[in-house]
Amino acid sequence: MNKTSKLKDNYYSEIKERLLEDIAYSAIKDMSKERHRLETYYDVGKMLAEAGKHYGNNIIGKYAEKLITEVGRKYDKSTLYKIRKFYLVFSNEKVAPLAPHLTWSHCLLLLPLKDINKINYYIKQISIKNISKRQLHERIKLKEYERLDDETKLKLINKEDTTITDLVPNPIVIKSSNIKDKEHIKEYVLKETILDDLDNFLSQLGSGYTYVSNEYKIKIGNTFNYIDLLLFNIEYNCYVVIELKVTELKKEHLGQIQVYMNYIDTNVKKINHDKTIGIILVRKDNKYIVKYSSDERIISREYELV
Repeated sequence: MNKTSKLKDNYYSEIKERLLEDIAYSAIKDMSKERHRLETYYDVGKMLAEAGKHYGNNIIGKYAEKLITEVGRKYDKSTLYKIRKFYLVFSNEKVAPLAPHLTWSHCLLLLPLKDINKINYYIKQISIKNISKRQLHERIKLKEYERLDDETKLKLINKEDTTITDLVPNPIVIKSSNIKDKEHIKEYVLKETILDDLDNFLSQLGSGYTYVSNEYKIKIGNTFNYIDLLLFNIEYNCYVVIELKVTELKKEHLGQIQVYMNYIDTNVKKINHDKTIGIILVRKDNKYIVKYSSDERIISREYELV
């Protein structure tokens, strides 16, 4: 056997040994098997990349033929190429390290993404929210990262602190398969649609949101008013007033939500809570109105019915 053949066999033997070790480990260590698998695939991916440099990409197909027979059918050529790509992506110093709760299933959804900043964003979401493969697929499909504004993306890239309003995407995507006439929806129908899939709506807003009430009754002077949705954000320790408008944003909407926010701050907020935030959900935004508003706690977001 010549020297080149021995080197090829050395790569293959090590790859086979690591994959067999991972199979054995996954059967015993249930709680940490995903972490072990990612570490194994990272090392195997590195060896595949090095073998490819020395012997050409065809070597991966040859390894796959042997691994299918000697280790398992799942290690076909397609899987080995994905493992190699996993290494190439995560060996990039700009990509976030392997995070808690990250699984191989997550990685298979992240690998096709070309934007490193987008990959880092979703890795962070997986880490802090422990989102499932299905939830990650939904977020990528609905282009959650793309719906963040450029200023927020720059903060994330530079690892700067973000505020509660930074991470609210625009538009907010609302599932509405039961609504036939989406062009002429009424506010109460929009509210009921949100409540029918409240978990999805809260996740659309960002992290830490919890539901308090809808049509929250407040008394201003001798008049009763009703806040469309009242939420509380645990991470930012503040109430969040949501007002729903099926029209373009108007200046009077800002006045209305500001009154509601001030009411909550005066009558509901505890001394240890931060000031209330206001989100106006509108059919069409008018950035100039918010731009010239003196209250930075108020933001407007368009909604999109899908």
